[in-house]
Parts: sequence; structure tokens; C-alpha cells
Amino acid sequence: MTGSRAKPDVKIPVEDRLFSLVLALLATETGLLKAEILSTVRGYAERYDRHGGNANLERQFERDKDEIRELGIPLETVESPDRPGDNQALRYRIPKGQYDLPDEVRFTPDELALLGLAGEVWRGVSLSEDSRRALTKIRGLGIEPREPVIGYAPRLRVRDAAFEPLRVALDRRQQVRFQYLKPGEVAPRLRRVNPYAVVLHEGRWHLHGLDVDAEGLRTFLLSRIVGPVEILVNQSFEAPPEGIQDRILAELDELRLSNAADLAVTAGSDAEVRLGKRAVRGDEDAGVIRLHFTDVDAFADELAAFGPEVRVLAPASLRSAVRDRLRIVADAHTAPAPEVAP
Repeated sequence: MTGSRAKPDVKIPVEDRLFSLVLALLATETGLLKAEILSTVRGYAERYDRHGGNANLERQFERDKDEIRELGIPLETVESPDRPGDNQALRYRIPKGQYDLPDEVRFTPDELALLGLAGEVWRGVSLSEDSRRALTKIRGLGIEPREPVIGYAPRLRVRDAAFEPLRVALDRRQQVRFQYLKPGEVAPRLRRVNPYAVVLHEGRWHLHGLDVDAEGLRTFLLSRIVGPVEILVNQSFEAPPEGIQDRILAELDELRLSNAADLAVTAGSDAEVRLGKRAVRGDEDAGVIRLHFTDVDAFADELAAFGPEVRVLAPASLRSAVRDRLRIVADAHTAPAPEVAP
């Protein structure tokens, strides 16, 4: 209830609070005082304490103002002519004329629905920051993204635990430290990295950055990071070159195209169905397909999971890597010989 003591158990999603704030500021021509916003707008009012002690809410409002402006929404601060220089008398508003879409830009209901669905897809925890901003902007166009569009909203979730701390460190330009296990090594090694980009390539997340100890640029698979990622808050670095994400993706694509594997797959098997979709060339009669791959060890892990359904014809390095993995599995399931009593 508005004006009541704070209710710590009431949780309003961030996008709901931002959307409510945008609506409130659009609805007033003269603007709203900070106290009026905190005591009446959904997302703040539930925690507002009329007896005081709203410092946390005020800090939240300051962060929300910055986020709204980052969305391109023209939030204005209007000073009171009777109380110049008094921050408590400042009024906040969003001029509707500046917020509306240009006359030449229009979306059909179906296009708005698809925009909403696209926003819902990226609501996984690790991408919640970008998701919230996108959804707030979409809802400002006149659509409620939570409405069902095609029966359900698909969800894409980042499974690598390292993703979120790396994203935070990248945004803040802070160095990170983590244990990284390279293929063929028995123990992970400590790495200190200035993160420049986190990119998705061939269904796997990659970190690209400056390996501080090696004094060179390196690309790491997030799935090979062992244990937690530590953000070194006192170790900052300069912004990476513009277009770094596009450049690293182009390099990974070039690397993938330089590696080709010829595979013999069993007809009608799961391997034929799954790998066949990615084949760049195939011979159905011979049951042979060709695929490009980026990383020998990552691809060997995938192929080994198909067991006898797939056989590597070339290259030899990939065939050897798959054989090693299958041998490890076989050894792990081989029962020890029974002891013979003397």
C-alpha cells in the first residue's frame, strides 16, 4: 500500500518498475517530484517508507534514470523557478512529443508481437540486463511482451557459469582471474585476463582478451573454465578496439572453414540426422559427410558421444582425439580381473 512501511518481501521485476516509471513520467506535463515518484510509482511505492529512510530507493531511482536515458528515452530534469538549486524541488518528465516514434516509422501488430517475443527469448538470467532494456523499450511502443504470441515464449539460457561474471567484468573493464584447463593437461592453470569480448560461435561461448601473464591476445572456451571467475575490481584496463566482437567472430569463422572433417555415419542414426544438418558436402550412398569445425578437442568430445554411429575418416588428428576419448570410456567400464586365491 502506498505510504506504508517498507515491505522487503514484495519483489517487482526490474522491467516492470522501469515501464511504470516511463508511463508515469509520460503522463505528466509539469513533471513529478522525486518524492512523488517514490511514493506512487509501482516498483518504488511498495518499499516506500513515509517516515523516512528511503536512501536505498533514491539510489535505485538514480540508477533507473541512467538506464532509461541509455534506452534513448528523453528524461528531462526541470528546476523549480521558485527554488533554484534545490534538488528536492527538481521535477522529472518525459516529453511525449520527443518520445513518440517518427511519423514515417510504424509497426504492425504482428511486428510488435514478434519484437516482444524476441525480447522474451533472451530472458535468461545471464542476459537479463540486455533483456530488461529491450523489453522496456518494446513495451513503450505499445505491446505487453508477457502476452502469449505463439503459445509460449522460447527461452535461451547461458549454461556456462562463467558467463555472468565475465559480462560484468567486461562492462566495467575490470580484469578477471580464473583456472583454465587446456586439453591434454592434467591440472588447470591460473589465468589473468583483460576481457575484451564474449561471443557465441558454433553454439559455444568464447572469451577473447589479453592474457596478462602471457602478454598476448587469447581466446578461451568458457566450458573449460574451472571453478568461479574472480573479478579484480582494482585492476582496470583501457577500452578494447571498436569492432572487437566482429573481428573475433570473423577469425573464428576463418578458423572453422580451414578445418574440415570427413565422417562415415550410420544410416538412420542420430549421428546422421544431427551431423547431416551441418554437412557442407555428403555422399548418401557411401554414408560419408564433410563438416567444418573450429576446435579439434571440442569437436572430438561431440563425436565421441555418438559412439559407433560415427567414424572419423580424416583428419588423423581428429580421429586420434576421438579414439582417445572412447578408450577412456572403455577403460572406465572395464571390470578388473578377479583375484585368484593362492
